[in-house]
Amino acid sequence: NPHHKKNLTILVVGETARAANFSLGGYPRDTNPELRKREVIYFSNASSCGTATAVSVPCMFSNLGRDHYDDSTAKHREGLLDVLKHAGVSVLWRDNNSSCKGVCNRVEYESVANATHATLCPEDGCYDEILLENLQTRIDQLSDDGVIVLHPNGSHGPTYYQRYPAAFARFTPACDTNQLEACTREQVVNVYDNTIVYTDHFLAKTIDLLKKNNKKFNTAMVYMSDHGESLGENNLYLHGLPYLIAPQVQTHIPLLAWLS
Repeated sequence: NPHHKKNLTILVVGETARAANFSLGGYPRDTNPELRKREVIYFSNASSCGTATAVSVPCMFSNLGRDHYDDSTAKHREGLLDVLKHAGVSVLWRDNNSSCKGVCNRVEYESVANATHATLCPEDGCYDEILLENLQTRIDQLSDDGVIVLHPNGSHGPTYYQRYPAAFARFTPACDTNQLEACTREQVVNVYDNTIVYTDHFLAKTIDLLKKNNKKFNTAMVYMSDHGESLGENNLYLHGLPYLIAPQVQTHIPLLAWLS
């Protein structure tokens, strides 16, 4: 442990991001302009534990693995966050999504989904940068090793257009309705790619926040998506197909790490 510093890790459990649309993984559109400049390690061959949040998030924090994962078994045993807490690590789950699906029931939990903020929270919910708001204050209170889990809204559809501020509408025309079948394929891909560009910005800001704390902590960020998404391929949209028949775009996820 260099210079006896404590360790601070931010784990970002992404939402509905598919690896196919990450330029870090070879997508021809530049959807990761900011992460590209931040020396991240990108793992190009990661698969999700499930095709829907209700399975994939609990499975991600369980020691059962995808092959042996069972909902009721997982509910009756401790997960990663419990083990970290027993080990004396300070754990916080911060949510801008619909909950932690049970994995944070015994650690500190904070929802910012209904926060009020002049620019980050329009009437239909908050943009993911709200997860970083006042987070420095929480970091300043840390005296032990810390793990902070951020659960963003990411690319959750079908209202993709509500996931990012206007400044991130890089690809146009974008589908600005939740009736995806009313949009062209190009409009659906454009609006989805804009959500990835905004996620890129949010992750880069998270790294920059960690960098500011390098005097006091060894810092790291790990980001992985809970599952992918279908954007009209074979007339399929959204996600949640049974794993055995789900197309690869629903299970091939981005996974990346940044280490101080």
